[in-house]
Amino acid sequence: MTLTVAIVGRPNVGKSTLFNRLAGRKIAIVDDRPGVTRDRKETTGRLGDLDLKLIDTAGFEDVTDASLEARMRRQTEVAINEADVTIFLYDARVGVTTIDERFAQLLRKSGKPVVLAANKCEGKQGDEGLMEAWRLGLGDPAPISAEHGEGMSDLYEGLAAVQAKLELSGGFVALDPEAGDDEPFDPDVEAPPEPDKPIRIAFVGRPNAGKSTLINGILEDERFITGPEAGITRDSVTVAWRWKDKEIRLVDTAGLRKRAKVQDKLERMSTMETTHSIRFADIVVLVMDPKDAFEKQDVQIANLVIREGRGLVFAITKWDTVDSPSEARKEMDHQAVAHLPHAQGAPLVPVSGITRKNLDKLMDACVKVHKDWSARIKTRDLNDWLLYVTQKHPPPAPNGKRIKPRYMAQMKTRPPTFVLMASRANEMPETYKRYLLNELREAFDLPGVPIRLVLRQGKNPFADKE
Repeated sequence: MTLTVAIVGRPNVGKSTLFNRLAGRKIAIVDDRPGVTRDRKETTGRLGDLDLKLIDTAGFEDVTDASLEARMRRQTEVAINEADVTIFLYDARVGVTTIDERFAQLLRKSGKPVVLAANKCEGKQGDEGLMEAWRLGLGDPAPISAEHGEGMSDLYEGLAAVQAKLELSGGFVALDPEAGDDEPFDPDVEAPPEPDKPIRIAFVGRPNAGKSTLINGILEDERFITGPEAGITRDSVTVAWRWKDKEIRLVDTAGLRKRAKVQDKLERMSTMETTHSIRFADIVVLVMDPKDAFEKQDVQIANLVIREGRGLVFAITKWDTVDSPSEARKEMDHQAVAHLPHAQGAPLVPVSGITRKNLDKLMDACVKVHKDWSARIKTRDLNDWLLYVTQKHPPPAPNGKRIKPRYMAQMKTRPPTFVLMASRANEMPETYKRYLLNELREAFDLPGVPIRLVLRQGKNPFADKE
């Protein structure tokens, strides 16, 4: 059975550090300054023999207005309601504060089990603050050090006791097991059934392009904090979702600015998180504002996606604010071809996260690109195609000696990667490679998908004699 655990507390008490500790890897961004975490972040973890679903939350602020802090507080309250048990973390070096006492009162009213943990207790630096925990009325605190991994046995005892009580009452549901890796690739074997592995879709773009609002519209839920402020999202946050019987993982990311403008350490870490999300995504949705779509930074992000071999979909958001949609659509299509001719064929979908316009079309486009990205082409079909295209337009003859393509096969999928055996392959010009790739896309219906073509040449049996 899997225990859903929300880690809560006021800002800068070490929630993300404990989250990473229990997850067994660095997932959440950690920094000394308060208020780094904003959206709630989820992952699986383990403590002893306990399987955990972990929820990292923003620092609790005692505000209820329309400010960013109030929006962060609402996200924390949602996490508490979703969790089976809450780990209430406070800083033992600072001691119990007024905000800690107000938060403890809120937790008692929630009726959910609470495990109290006093963080930063390495050595004897937290002894005084440890004794103050009784003011909170949440029982005996577990003295821990999330940074150094101390006191995890005390934390385990608290969580195990809660799990035992919940199992008796049937108070929680286990997570589905993760799907395994793909089978070894063989293009000539009949394609396997649709894999159970979820489609991972990352939403990227410049700051304030509307990524979080778009995902909230897709989920029909205020899952992510949104607002007019640029740079609200800092961590890359993954949400499990189901759409038309398909398992989907939606990944919200921090905005990517020009490298020269990224000076702050925290923003550099956010940028690294976003880049990591692109590398491990299946499909990347490049979200752009219609007022300045396809600017230099958008083009650089798209080029990064293509270099990493991910499927690419363009989403022009805030479409409800466009005055002349038909003319704007023509302009967007023109800009896409002009700035990214090598991504020609990538779907471009105008959407609105607020009105939910065309969100189904966006998901259809993502699923179609994922299918093309996973395409398997049989060797016989490839070589029949190769014979046709080389007869239609024969390869060039550098220095009077013609290049002779001999054999072609698919090496792997995701992205589709092909190997072409040819004499004098190292002399094949880039123009002819582009010709082959364009013909390959058209013949096998692979628009907008990165394709890798590896050229190899056999050993010349007469080279030694010469």
